[in-house]
Amino acid sequence: MRAVVFGEYGDGSVLHVEDRPDPRPGPGEVLVLVQASGVNFIDVYQRTGAYQVPLPAPLGTEGAGTVLSFADDVRGLAPGDRVAWTGVPGSHAEQALVPAERLVPVPEDVSTEQAAAVLLQGMTAHYLTHDSYAVRPGCAVLVHAAAGGMGRLVTRIVTHLGGRVVATASTPEKRDLATAAGAVRAVPYEDALAAVREVTGGIGVDAVYDGVGKDTFETSLQALRPRGTLVLFGSASGKVPPFDPLRLMTGSYFLTRPTLGHFTASRPELLERAETLFGWVADGIVDAAVTGRYPLDAVADAYAALEGRRTTGKLLIIP
Repeated sequence: MRAVVFGEYGDGSVLHVEDRPDPRPGPGEVLVLVQASGVNFIDVYQRTGAYQVPLPAPLGTEGAGTVLSFADDVRGLAPGDRVAWTGVPGSHAEQALVPAERLVPVPEDVSTEQAAAVLLQGMTAHYLTHDSYAVRPGCAVLVHAAAGGMGRLVTRIVTHLGGRVVATASTPEKRDLATAAGAVRAVPYEDALAAVREVTGGIGVDAVYDGVGKDTFETSLQALRPRGTLVLFGSASGKVPPFDPLRLMTGSYFLTRPTLGHFTASRPELLERAETLFGWVADGIVDAAVTGRYPLDAVADAYAALEGRRTTGKLLIIP
């Protein structure tokens, strides 16, 4: 089979596709024919060394496909079943070995591509809006990069739960997408604070969902109401520099830097989030928008588009 790997940390030039022996399931494992895998910033963090992984390393942590075979101790699956997963290294490949406990079934009314496009970001958006800061009717939040795949999901879910979204995006076209996703105001990054003051009557937002990091962190803090919550879930523009925690005292702010693994640690929690998410997809509440499909050999191009913020939805690798 063919798989994307990298042998050193760096930019997209370190990625290459190599032939590997077809994998065989070990105890508790399932061999899946990969039909689509998601392009995500966590892969960028691993490739650049921001998240250290043993080298050489396979790329890709999210995908969907059909079951080929499985170990004797695996129950409840059959060849041909459609499944999806996240948090499993080596997903940018023609075949993937996935622990059975990390697989989720894909329902009939959700396509395999939709499952690959929405699972990681969708479950992330679910815990962000239900656990990191629990959205309630009438609350106001600021969502940065609201036209991207992650930002649009958060915006749609906040709106579905009865919250109001002030959105930032870099171009008029992207701001239109944020508005279409439900934002009450969509503005350039530099206008975020003025928009927050207008929407909240000068009080500030209850929470900020910030996946950009270094470039937006100061704005995010300033946008909060007293006792507001800054949910920093990514660093697309780079790491936030160290800062004095006493700054949080100026508004008794809450700051959290969560990660999906802690919110899908048990199988019941994983299945519950996935089931809710796929139900939203089937009902049209969230949009698993695929805006780019790339073959394995063009994987570097996919990540260049993601890192260059040239995307407005989800990119997939199609083996």
